[in-house]
This record gives sequence, structure tokens and C-alpha cells, in this order.
Amino acid sequence: MSKHETWRTRKFWELTGGLLIEEYLAIPSSKDKSIGKRVIDGVIVLGEPTSSQVGGSFDFKGRDIIAVQTKGNRLGMYLMGQAYFSREILKRFKPKSISTVAICAKGDVEMDRLCQKENIEVVIIPESEKDL
Repeated sequence: MSKHETWRTRKFWELTGGLLIEEYLAIPSSKDKSIGKRVIDGVIVLGEPTSSQVGGSFDFKGRDIIAVQTKGNRLGMYLMGQAYFSREILKRFKPKSISTVAICAKGDVEMDRLCQKENIEVVIIPESEKDL
């Protein structure tokens, strides 16, 4: 967990409720190192009592979920790629729906247009909101 990311993920989750699974291990690494582990900053399971956990497992089948990727800087292609592919990875768990959110400290008009095309919601949470 990152001091620049975690609080932003949690601040967004306060608005949605549900179960927040932080640092969700979506793909474990293989023993032969041919597959690297893939961790999603947060997966929110809507309709669950408001609570949180770090890691662990959950059966997403038939559930409404939100894939959350967070960075503490301007919206860029790295964060956008993480958000896009997190959604693609989570499809294998057969949720009812997947919303995708990219949380960052500052927007970028050009990158935001691309996110809109790919149904990635951009949420800007500036540093000034850290202690609110």
C-alpha cells in the first residue's frame, strides 16, 4: 500500500460503501516465474455491508463490483492501462457488472477523453483533500 494512493482509494470507497478489498491479488505469480502477480489497488463489492479487508478472496460471480486503480499524480497512460486491464482480468470471475475507476490527484483533458471512450471513470482527489 502506498501513502499517496491508499487514502484516495478509501476516500472514494466512503462514497460508494460496500466491501472494499484492498490490494486484491487477481493473478498470483507462477512458480516458474512465467506469470507475474497482478494486484488491483481496490475491488469494491457493492451490496455488501460497509467494511474493508486487505487481500483475501471473495466470490465475485453475479456481483456488482468496482475495479479501482489509484495513483497520486496526474492521470496518465500507466494508470489508464492499469484500470483498463484490471477490468479485463476481473471478467474471469464472472461478476454481474464491473465499473472501472481511475483515481488520481490531477486530471488531463486529453487522457480523460480516452477514458470516457473506454468507460473508465476518472475521479480526481487532490492532495488538499487528504485530511478532510
